[in-house]
This record gives sequence, structure tokens and C-alpha cells, in this order.
Amino acid sequence: MNWYFKVLKQYADFNGRARRKEYWMFFLFNLIITYGIQFIAIGLELPEILIVSTIYSFGVLIPSIAVGVRRMHDVGKSGWYLIIPIYSLILACTNGEKGPNKWGPDPKNPDTELDDIGVAEA
Repeated sequence: MNWYFKVLKQYADFNGRARRKEYWMFFLFNLIITYGIQFIAIGLELPEILIVSTIYSFGVLIPSIAVGVRRMHDVGKSGWYLIIPIYSLILACTNGEKGPNKWGPDPKNPDTELDDIGVAEA
């Protein structure tokens, strides 16, 4: 659940990198919450509760895109690769680049120096 809140705290932060774990845990909790709201609405036979699901989906749209862009950065690609359907899924499942890249330090090992690749710290 901490990974979910971490993404929400970085609401519209498209800079940096996101680990696979951060991306997929956000995806998992987002899915659980969305389907949970829908099952409650269907179980209680209150279709107006489905509006809550729609509002929630719009509320997490920007954080979802932002964590996706940061995930693309972790594998060394531009965030625009997110719009290529199958390829972006493959990239989201692959390991991130070891060490720092032009989008920031390695989230698994942030102690690695950025100066090694000629990127100045921001």
C-alpha cells in the first residue's frame, strides 16, 4: 500500500524513474479499488455508486500516466513510448537500467553517482 501512496504523493511528477515494483503495485491497488467499488455497487444494487468508480478513475488518471512515464524512464526510454501499446507493456515488465541514466539515479541503488555518466544533479 505504501507504493500506492508514494505514486499519489508524486501526483503529476513526470521526472525521475520508477521501479517495476512501484509501477505494478500501483497498478494492482488501483485495480483492486476500482473493482471493489464496482462489486459493491452491483452487490448492493445501487448503480449510482458506479459514479464513484468513474470519479476515482478520473482522479488517478494523471498519477497513472506519471508513474508510467517514470517507468519508461527507468528502462532508458522516453515517456512517449507509453503510447505504443504492446511495446510499452514489454518495457514495463523489463528490468530498469543499472546505475544512473539521463532521467536520474537508479531507484534500486540511488547511491550510484550521477557524475559517472555526465549528468549533473538537479
